[in-house]
Amino acid sequence: MRDRLTPGLLAALGFTASVGPLATDMHLASFTDIAREFSAPASAVQLTLTAFLVGVCLGQLFLGPLSDRFGRRPVMLVALAVFAAAGIGATFAVGIEMFVAMRAVQGFSGAAGVVVARAIAADLSTGRTAVRALSLIAMVGALGPLIAPPIGGAVAELAGWRGVMAVLALASVAMFVVAAVMVPESLPRDRRRPGGVAAAFGAYGHLLRDRAYVGYVVAFATAFAAMLAYISASPFVGQRILGMTPFLYALSFGMAGAALVLAQFTNARLAPRVGPRRMLLVGLCCSGAAAIALVLLTLTGTLTIPAFIASAFVLTGGTGFIMSNCSALGIARADATRGAGAALLGSNQFLVGAVASPIVGLWGEHTAVPMAVVAFVAVAVTAASAAVALRLDREVA
Repeated sequence: MRDRLTPGLLAALGFTASVGPLATDMHLASFTDIAREFSAPASAVQLTLTAFLVGVCLGQLFLGPLSDRFGRRPVMLVALAVFAAAGIGATFAVGIEMFVAMRAVQGFSGAAGVVVARAIAADLSTGRTAVRALSLIAMVGALGPLIAPPIGGAVAELAGWRGVMAVLALASVAMFVVAAVMVPESLPRDRRRPGGVAAAFGAYGHLLRDRAYVGYVVAFATAFAAMLAYISASPFVGQRILGMTPFLYALSFGMAGAALVLAQFTNARLAPRVGPRRMLLVGLCCSGAAAIALVLLTLTGTLTIPAFIASAFVLTGGTGFIMSNCSALGIARADATRGAGAALLGSNQFLVGAVASPIVGLWGEHTAVPMAVVAFVAVAVTAASAAVALRLDREVA
C-alpha cells in the first residue's frame, strides 16, 4: 500500500485539505454586501465566519474517529458531498439565518477534507516519509490563504457575494469529484478500530493519556497561535503604526505566506533525510528568534518596516516547520487511531487560534506590544511542549 502515495494523490489530498482556507477567506471582502442584502447587522454577518470555524472544530472531532471505524474513503466522500450541497444552499440563501446555518454545515462537513487527508497520508507512509507527505499536503493547503482573498475580491466585483459562494460551491463539487476518482481506501478492514461508534470516540481517552502526543498537540496549536497573533495584528501594526502603504502591506503579507509555503516545501525535502525531530528544532529556533526580536524591538520603540517584514517572514517560516513535524510525530503516536489523532491536532489548532486572536485585538490597536507579547508567549509554550514531547517520544528518530 505504501507505493500508492503518489504525487497525484498527494496533490488530491492537498486540494481537499485547502477547503478550510478557501471557504474561510473567499467571502471576507463581501461582508458589507451580505449585510446590505439581508439588512443584517455586522455582528450577524461575522457570525457566518464563527459558525464555519466552530463547524470545522466539531467536524474534525466527529469525523476523525468515524474514519478510524468505518474507513477513510466513505467518510470523506459522504462529508464532501454534504459540503458541496451546503455550498449550493449558501449560494441561494434567502436570509441571514439560512446563510449562517449553511456555513456551519459547510464547516462541519468540510472538516473531512482536512482531518481525513492527514490520516490517509499517515496510513500510506511511515516514519520519516510521513512528514514529507504531511508537509506537502500542508504546503498545498497553505496556498489557500494566499489565493482565496484576491479570487474572492475579483469575483465579488464581477458577480457579487452570491457569485463568490457559487465559485466556492463549484470548488467543493470539484473536491468531491477529485476525492471520488483519485483517493483510495487507505485503511483496510483488519486495521479499523473494532466496536461501535462509542468505541471509536473512546480513542480520545487513550490519546489524551499519552503525554508525548499531548505535547505535540499543544506545540502544534500554540505555534499556529503565534502566527495568528501576527496575522490578526499585522494590518494595524503595518499600516497604522509603521505607516506602510496598502501595497507594501499586501506585499509583506504575501512574503509571510510565501515563507510558510517555502518552509513546508523545504521540510518535505529535508525531513526524510535528517528526521522530523531535528527539523522541529529548526522551526523552534526560527520562531523563537523572531518572537524575541519582535518583543525587543517593540519594547524599545525601534521596530521598523524592514525589521517587521523580516520578523514576520522568519516567524511564519518557523511555524511551517513546527506544525509539519509536530503533525507527523503526533499522528505517528496515534498509530491505529490516526483519524482521531489528526482530529485532535486540527481542532485544537482552531480552538487555540480563536482564543489568541481576540486577545491581541482587545489589548489595543495602537501599539505592536500585544502582537509581540502574545507571539512570544505562544512560542515559549510551543518550545516547552515540544521539549517535553521529544523527551518522552523515543519511537520516531
